[in-house]
Amino acid sequence: LLGALLDVGLPEAHLRAVVSALQLDGVTLEISRPVVQGFAATRVQVHVHHHEHDHAHRHLAEIADLLERADLDPAVRARALAVFTRLAEAEAAVHGTTPDRIHFHEVGADDALVDIVGTVAGCAHLQIDHLVCSPLPLARGWVQCAHGDIPLPGPAVCRLLEGVPVYGEDLDQELVTPTGAALVRQLASG
Repeated sequence: LLGALLDVGLPEAHLRAVVSALQLDGVTLEISRPVVQGFAATRVQVHVHHHEHDHAHRHLAEIADLLERADLDPAVRARALAVFTRLAEAEAAVHGTTPDRIHFHEVGADDALVDIVGTVAGCAHLQIDHLVCSPLPLARGWVQCAHGDIPLPGPAVCRLLEGVPVYGEDLDQELVTPTGAALVRQLASG
């Protein structure tokens, strides 16, 4: 999503300023423009230069505090928090608990914060007020996470995408992450 936003005109400097505003120690962006199967692409990789374990286990309240401290437009802050809240609700449903008790693992990590806040801020900067998403591809297999091996598509992804058009892919890899599903569910109007 960050690469797509850069491709349609989001200034790289704006994305880097948003990442800086989050005040995440040891986080850098690598932006490259590879050619993939003959087509120009933009790839954004978030590099975390510390032990991710130190920052990977946040509760929703901790994420809200981090967003509140960040120098972000209030509308961006509110929309990013809405994405995390939707994600917490889905995770709570599949784990049989409440959103405030969800202990985010991968999705509370610094790279997911950059993905979510960067995407929300990029849409705001480009004044995108109507976003439409194509049907999402779901594959099969298993992925390792903090809870151990889980089947694909992941239970939180399935919960987030209830009622959203999807289609199956005969691949053994994760194509839609919980972060991506939460962004699509919160930001896309159709």
